[in-house]
Amino acid sequence: MNYKIPIDIPEIQYFTEQAGLHTESGAFLPNFTLAYHTYGRLHEGSKVIWVCHALTANSHVTDWWAGLFGEGRLFDPEQYFIVCSNILGSCYGSTGAASIDPNTGLPYGLTFPNLTIRDLAQAQIMLMKHLEIKDIFLCIGGSCGGHQALELGILLSSKIKNLALLVCGARESAWSIAIHEAQRMALVSDPTLHDVTDISSGARGLAAARGIGLLMYRTYEQYVHSQTSDISLLDNFRASSYLQYQGEKLVKRFYAKNYYSLTKVLDTHQVGRNRGGIEVALAQVNAKTLIISIDSDLLIPVAEQEILARHIPKSTHQIICSRFGHDGFLIETEKIAALIQKWLV
Repeated sequence: MNYKIPIDIPEIQYFTEQAGLHTESGAFLPNFTLAYHTYGRLHEGSKVIWVCHALTANSHVTDWWAGLFGEGRLFDPEQYFIVCSNILGSCYGSTGAASIDPNTGLPYGLTFPNLTIRDLAQAQIMLMKHLEIKDIFLCIGGSCGGHQALELGILLSSKIKNLALLVCGARESAWSIAIHEAQRMALVSDPTLHDVTDISSGARGLAAARGIGLLMYRTYEQYVHSQTSDISLLDNFRASSYLQYQGEKLVKRFYAKNYYSLTKVLDTHQVGRNRGGIEVALAQVNAKTLIISIDSDLLIPVAEQEILARHIPKSTHQIICSRFGHDGFLIETEKIAALIQKWLV
């Protein structure tokens, strides 16, 4: 690798595609690398589970989705061959804004090619071919990962048997795009963001952008429940400290320029592009599909999943009650596992 991964990730593997990727925007990304994890053993007759992760996650799925994946969990490596790839454009081992641009010898920074959700899916298909995976028993993802899983469900309609889509939609809404733009405005307000000699520059802007995102990931009820301060306080409120702390946490494990480019990727999500529209595109999904909503989700509300349920042929829609909002797909794993287990039968 040509840059330091911001955190230590055990058992990470790498795949480099020498042929490169022709992106939807018309740019060409040469010789790119995907970091990935596998769990279990691939053999004839293996049930393959392909996991697509959310915006700032990594490929170590048994770490961040431990309620679903791991020994003794619903998706046990003793029963399945599990693969999770770090998305193109991220900073956990895959090629992204922190990687070296072969044309300049410096990190790409904000010049990293514009990618789409569909590009991310195409890169993962290249990894599937490398791993000689012919069929997928289940493709699953939440939020940005759900967008990718949906794209794969269309691109690989004859190869994916089951599809689980959590808190995602058929396109990125104007509401979500506006939130991302506010985050990018925070990022570019940090003058260090443009320093390509320091891949970790832009930290203050990244912390602010994370704070904006956290307003959408949770709910009014959850903030009041967990972040209400003592009545005597006049400053340094608990809710303020919470956002500061979460911003600092992300700065320690992610790069600002990668965050900037990945929010741009999210904005591109539109399954109907060049396919005759959303309804036509969703009708191409052949997999048995479970769609899961969180009733309190402010970022990608239930109405977005209802569109999926109306137009994906073999779909089932379930709604989970939770005070955790959008982040419920990472927290409410007991409820999610019960829904998936019943649906897979």
